Amino acid sequence: MSLLQRDTRQEELAQLSRFRGEFYSCLTARSDALFELADAVLCGDGPVRSLAELSLVGEHRRGHGGLYAAVARGQVDTDRLRQALTAVPLPRAADGRLVLAIDITCWLRPNAHTSPQRILCHTYGRGKDQHIPVPGWPYSIVCALEPGRSSWTAPLDALRLAPGDDTATVTARQLRELVERLIRAGQWQTGDPDILIVADAGYDAPRLAFLLRDLPVQVLARMRSDRVLRRPVPPRRPGTMGRPPRHGGEFVFGQPDTWGTPDTQTVTDTRLYGTALARSWNRLHPKLTHRSSWAAADGTLHIIEGTVIRLDIDHLPSGATPKPVWLWWSGTDATEADADRLWQSYLRRFDIEHTFRLFKQTLGWTTPKIRTPEAADRWTWLILAAYTQLRLARPLAADRRRPWEKPSPPDRLTPARVRRDFRHIRPTTACPAQAPKPSRPGPGRPPGRKNTQPTPRHDVHTPRKAQPTQRRTKKSTTPRPRRTGCRSS
Repeated sequence: MSLLQRDTRQEELAQLSRFRGEFYSCLTARSDALFELADAVLCGDGPVRSLAELSLVGEHRRGHGGLYAAVARGQVDTDRLRQALTAVPLPRAADGRLVLAIDITCWLRPNAHTSPQRILCHTYGRGKDQHIPVPGWPYSIVCALEPGRSSWTAPLDALRLAPGDDTATVTARQLRELVERLIRAGQWQTGDPDILIVADAGYDAPRLAFLLRDLPVQVLARMRSDRVLRRPVPPRRPGTMGRPPRHGGEFVFGQPDTWGTPDTQTVTDTRLYGTALARSWNRLHPKLTHRSSWAAADGTLHIIEGTVIRLDIDHLPSGATPKPVWLWWSGTDATEADADRLWQSYLRRFDIEHTFRLFKQTLGWTTPKIRTPEAADRWTWLILAAYTQLRLARPLAADRRRPWEKPSPPDRLTPARVRRDFRHIRPTTACPAQAPKPSRPGPGRPPGRKNTQPTPRHDVHTPRKAQPTQRRTKKSTTPRPRRTGCRSS
């Protein structure tokens, strides 16, 4: 190992140690148990199946009772943890731009009838062409994306949606606070390219761009194929009478005769999708009305112009029939290089799905049967902090592959492979958690003293048993007369 490599490794190890120390400082109640719980998630063998099994991991030196108590009654300073997540090195695009992907993933809790603040979450893939709403806790998670093919992201924020929340308003507030933290942490400075926010079709992209118009951000989101946008108003001819129009001709996604000549057109050869044809149309906007999200707006509604990009590909890796992808970008006057950069950035948005799958299937995010939403938020932040430690330990990990797995280069290790080696990296980092103090069982209740505490009752919403229609008569206590005489033969 050269001297430069040794210095680089020491710096990366110091970054991991600093984050672990800051993460411990964010735990304000039952900090030792919560910190060791996060280490147990990172050092366990195989996927996390239950919280009780985490107490058997060697890095967790407390019993399962203290583990459950820490999840139920511990405290996490989320504001300080959010600042710690934005202070670590973040991945950037090829032009040095920060690319943030936002999406909603659900923690399904269909059988938790006594758990409050559940919302009907739309689920996909639970049946053939079926979208079944299931009660659960939806979380809005923001991640920074890496360039190129990778299953790594950098989770920066998580927010649970409460019943009655407007998705666009809550998302805009979450992104605004995140961008302000990034600016305070020095991740964005004056003169840097605008931060690109990538979202799926579930978000109202024009409204999101309007709510964030005073920040150095650009919004890129997919639109449904049945949308109708409007063109700019053509120049007004001299001498024309009447009120000037506010909207131009229609641009119907499903009617090619309304598209006209695209402003830019590029053709790119890809490895997975064959030939990719990207066309863009400049300065298109939706016709807003005083309904839905704009019902409370006063006066004349704004005209939010953007660029529409249509992406057509030859084939999909799965063999399914490819469908065109419509994208809306909050910027205008896009060049051919901008169009290629935008649709490639949107394809990188699917990396966040790998992160969600790792959260749920490997780190056990939705495994515990937690009753209260506050405990669910606490466990969610522990998972985000654990994943950040994996990302910081990525250049320090060795490839500990299974006998049937192919070797992987050090710069191509997946999060699951880095997790296998975290147990060997952990002793070289700071561990501020203190060992548990030895204790003895309590003396119990003194003899002869009764329990005066009332038994708590919870509404479990179980059906009551049907009452019998006829009540059984009370058995008579009068003795029956003894039978006398002999039995005839």
